[in-house]
Amino acid sequence: MIVDSHCHLDFPDFDGERQDLIARAHDAGVDLMVTICTHIRNFDRVREIAETYPEVYCSVGTHPHNAEAERGIPADEIIRLAAHPKVVAIGEAGLDYFYDKAPRDAQAEGLRIHIEAARETGLPLVIHSRDADDDMAAILREEMGKGAFPALLHCFSSGRDLALTGIELGLYVSFSGILTFKRSEELREIARELPADRLLVETDAPYLAPQPKRGKRNEPAYTAMTAAVLAETRGVSVEDIARQTTENFFRLFKKVPRSHVREEAAH
Repeated sequence: MIVDSHCHLDFPDFDGERQDLIARAHDAGVDLMVTICTHIRNFDRVREIAETYPEVYCSVGTHPHNAEAERGIPADEIIRLAAHPKVVAIGEAGLDYFYDKAPRDAQAEGLRIHIEAARETGLPLVIHSRDADDDMAAILREEMGKGAFPALLHCFSSGRDLALTGIELGLYVSFSGILTFKRSEELREIARELPADRLLVETDAPYLAPQPKRGKRNEPAYTAMTAAVLAETRGVSVEDIARQTTENFFRLFKKVPRSHVREEAAH
């Protein structure tokens, strides 16, 4: 069994075919998906999808691109929404200095609010970090000093130092289709080095389809392709990677019931 720990099933790219998309995922061995919220004000749509499909869970949060637009939403509101039984994570939140679509102070403020919500709920914070390694490491160290919180660096494409800082602070690291790209040898070197019990896989669908689907719309079924490259990179079997990353997922996403997933996967 493979878990797509991060996709965006609420995006219009998937309108009219979510049932077929989930069936294709099952056929590929991907039996569980987490659809990630990027706008708290659109959370109802994300929650509705998670409620509709037993194998889909969700998060609640504000992507850093939307940090200014949703500035002022307090941690208490995120915590309230996270009480829903299908909400298993906080975020995604973080820093994106590549696009800089929101002021950096708004991004940092939003990240700290989401950290507060993750600390309070015990749900993992899904962290988006792009071209912001130093500031991200500094915030994580400072906030972890105020009280531990579970988190993962999603769709990891940052430098080795941030990966190792994350591991040191108890975070997990998730790899997307970027890991499969020809130019990603440095990223594969990082993936070889990290401890096996901190690795996850994801699609970030509809973005970042892995080789050989690169350039096409991504979907949860393709998590299996990234898992295969991660296995090859680390010199282990695909079965080992599937088992390890799934175990890691359940350890981090504690709110997802293991027995429920096994029951659904059997159908």
